[in-house]
Amino acid sequence: MNLRELVSALNDFASLSLAESWDNVGLLVEPSPPHTVNTLFLTNDLTEEVMEEAVQKAADLILSYHPPIFTPLKRVTWKTWKERLVVRALEHRIGIYSPHTAYDAIPHGVNNWLAKGLGACTSVPLHPSTAPSYPAEGTHRVEFCADNTEHLDTVLSKIKDIQGISCLTTLLARVEGEEQTRVSLNCSQKALLELVALLSQNSRLYHKTEILLLQKPLLPHTGMGRLCTLSEPISLSDIIERIKSHLKLPHIRLAMGLGKTLESPVKKAALCAGSGSSVLKGMEADLYLTGEMSHHDVLDAVANGISVILCEHSNTERGFLSELCDMLAIHLQNKINIIVSEKDRDPLQVA
Repeated sequence: MNLRELVSALNDFASLSLAESWDNVGLLVEPSPPHTVNTLFLTNDLTEEVMEEAVQKAADLILSYHPPIFTPLKRVTWKTWKERLVVRALEHRIGIYSPHTAYDAIPHGVNNWLAKGLGACTSVPLHPSTAPSYPAEGTHRVEFCADNTEHLDTVLSKIKDIQGISCLTTLLARVEGEEQTRVSLNCSQKALLELVALLSQNSRLYHKTEILLLQKPLLPHTGMGRLCTLSEPISLSDIIERIKSHLKLPHIRLAMGLGKTLESPVKKAALCAGSGSSVLKGMEADLYLTGEMSHHDVLDAVANGISVILCEHSNTERGFLSELCDMLAIHLQNKINIIVSEKDRDPLQVA
């Protein structure tokens, strides 16, 4: 499959518009075209050890969940490990693509996989995603009424000269027993300032003006984190065992909420793959599940009677790769070979 075709298909699988604004997603390293991809290599983190594995397995494109290039590179030399990743990729004609938080947001993504570790439950995003664009052009809708046709023609002429005006319509209407013309339009934030300045020159028009802020619609089942309601409440000790089994971990880290014990029931769990402090903060639940949280955010949760389970950052993400492998095989109609890294692992271990 051609690299551009594959990237387009990957973007269809999970729109990059769902990624957080601070993130660095998409095609990060591109070999000179044309570039054919026969083998797609999946990893959670692209380390030098994983890169060597990708080279040995003749990968043509690496899908690294975490972006190996995050802060801008000022040079590409052999000096630092991230620069060496780029050098190795280009030398061996391997592209690098990262979806990161786009995969966190999608309904069939990382957080959905993590929620399966809780058992039977229903879940909703903690922070729902909005559609990438407004239903219509512009960020605001403006409506006003005018009764002087000649004056209105002059105003409309000036309005049409403003950049960022769209969906301009006029409609005859009876207002308080008088025949008037109702004007409706959409406009951008910048155009709104010019439009208000124009309308304010006529007090009658200005006082009959209504301005509505257009909202991007929420996307169903899409967004950051998940609030999971279990079908049946279970004890904290039982949910710990479920999570360890799902993540294939011999241990987790636990902070019990104030007044809670291992036998305390868990009915609602708020979770976020990776680093969940900002996503989970302030959420009402019996349990927070994530990879890592700041010390003080853990203290806040415990003081509010919320237990916290930490599994280390990438342990809450990596297991998704095998599920992703199956989903992409279907999405890409089995046109390419897809393999999951065997060297990729969390850098932390118990000593």
